[in-house]
Formats: sequence, C-alpha cells, structure tokens
Amino acid sequence: MAKKKKKLKYDCDVCPAYCCSYPRIVVRKRDIERLAEHFELDPEVAKRRFTKKGEEKKEVVLRHKKDEHFGTVCRFLDSETRNCTVYEARPKVCREFPGEGRCGYYDFLKFERDAQEDDEHIASTWNH
Repeated sequence: MAKKKKKLKYDCDVCPAYCCSYPRIVVRKRDIERLAEHFELDPEVAKRRFTKKGEEKKEVVLRHKKDEHFGTVCRFLDSETRNCTVYEARPKVCREFPGEGRCGYYDFLKFERDAQEDDEHIASTWNH
C-alpha cells in the first residue's frame, strides 16, 4: 500500500526564513562533515569557521550574522533571496524542520492575517 503524502500546512516559499533566525541551530558531527565537504575544508576548520559553543553542555551551534529583519540569522542565509546558500549541505535539523507540525512563522502569520481580516497580509517585520 502506497503511503499517502501528507499535505503541508505551511509554505516555505513565502517565508522570510523565520527558522534561520532561531538562536540555537544545533549541529552534530555529521553536519559539520557535510559542510566541510561542501566547502572542501577539513572538518576541524569547518567547525571553527561555521560553529560556536552553544548554551547547553557540549552543544555546537551554527554561527549567525546580522539581519535587518530578525536581528541575527544563520550565517548561511542569503539576506537578499532569503534562501539557504548551503541547501544541499544543510544540517539535519534544517532538513527535518518543522517535523510533524507547523513552523512558528506559519502560526504567527495566520494569527496576523486573522487579526487583520486579510488573507494576504504580511506583518510589517517583513516587506516582500
């Protein structure tokens, strides 16, 4: 029996990359190796260049850069297109996001559109 494809409750194509603004984008050893391969670097060099120590014990997170919309975002987000510059090499957490549910931006956008009574409303924090 073929597995029925689950209908998405969000559309990443119209999102300003909300998930890329999360302060803790946790990466694992394999994620660092994948990024190292992508940039043709030694994994230790990639780890130093692209990550930093996280808040939790032994946690490693992606470095951020300044962003006009969210303050800071993942260093691999293209600020103009709002697309991932390392999409094929992105970390596992990014590949699996948002999991079984919906992302936070979808819920925020739905709330704003309901409040404004406008199905096309985009909050003022983001201008297309």
